Amino acid sequence: MIEAMDAIAREQEELAALIERFSGEDGVHATAVPSLHLIRSSAVTEPIYTVHQPALCIVAQGAKVVMLAQESFRYGPADYLVVSVDLPVSGQIVQASPDRPYLCFRLDFDPNEVVAIVEESALTPNQTGKAGRGLFVSRTNSALLGAVIRLMRLLESPEDVPVLAPLISREILYRILKGEQGDVLAQIATAGGASGRIADVIERIRRHYEQPLRIEELASLANMSASSLHRHFKEVTAMSPLQYQKQLRLQEARRLLLAEASDAADVGFRVGYESPSQFSRECARLFGLPPMTDMKRLRKTAGQRTI
Repeated sequence: MIEAMDAIAREQEELAALIERFSGEDGVHATAVPSLHLIRSSAVTEPIYTVHQPALCIVAQGAKVVMLAQESFRYGPADYLVVSVDLPVSGQIVQASPDRPYLCFRLDFDPNEVVAIVEESALTPNQTGKAGRGLFVSRTNSALLGAVIRLMRLLESPEDVPVLAPLISREILYRILKGEQGDVLAQIATAGGASGRIADVIERIRRHYEQPLRIEELASLANMSASSLHRHFKEVTAMSPLQYQKQLRLQEARRLLLAEASDAADVGFRVGYESPSQFSRECARLFGLPPMTDMKRLRKTAGQRTI
C-alpha cells in the first residue's frame, strides 16, 4: 500500500512538472493534442462561471472548488473530476501561489466516445434505473495517471500525436469507466437509460435556450412524463430544466456584455428575457451584482479565466 502511494505521488510530481513545462505562464493553454488543455494559475481566483463541457480534469498541484447549483466539489492532486454532460458551473481556484502554482490537466471528450468504449469492451454498466449526477469527483489511481502522463509526453514529439493521442485518450476514458465511479459515466452509454435521455434534453435546451421552455415537448423527447423528466433532470444536473435554462441565459448574456458594447436591456432580450428588470434581478441573484456593474468587475478579472 505504501509503495503504491509513493508511486502515485511520483506520478503526480511528474505530471505537475510536465504541465509546468508546457504551460509556462498563467492561463488556459491549447496543446498539440486538440482535446487537451493545460491550466496554470499562480494565485487564487474569484468564482468563474461557465458551461462546463464533458471533460476529465486532474489537478496536479493546488486545489479547486467547483459549484454545481448548491453542491460543492473540491478536488486536488489526490482526485480527478469528470463532467459527463454540459453543466453550468462556477469554478474557483482556492490553493495556488507563485512558488506552487495551480496546475491542471483538462481532457475534453465526446460522450459518443464513451458509448463506443462501453460497446466494444466487456464493461457492463450498473443499471439502477436512476440517472447519475453529471459531475463527480473520484480518487486518482496509478493506471489512470500512467495513461495521462503518456499523453502529456506526446507533447515532446508532436509528430506522434495524430496516431497515438486518440489511442491514449480512449485508454484514459476506459480507466475512468473501470474506476470506482465508472458506472456514473457509463450511464450515458446505456441504451434507453435515463441519463442518456436527459443528455438529449440538455442538448435541446442548449440549442434553444432563448426560447420559452416547453416541458411537455422535452418530456416527449425523453419519453418520460413531466414529473419523471423533472426528477431525472435534477438527478443529473442538480437543478430543474427551468433553472438550467436560466443559468444558460445569464451566462450567455454575461459573455455578450463582455464581448460587445451592448446595452444590458438589449442583451437581456436577445437571450430570452421579456423584462429588463427581471433580467437585472436574476443577474444580480446569480452573479451578485446587476449586469453593468458586474461587467466592470468581470473586466478586471478577465485574465483569471481558468476553468
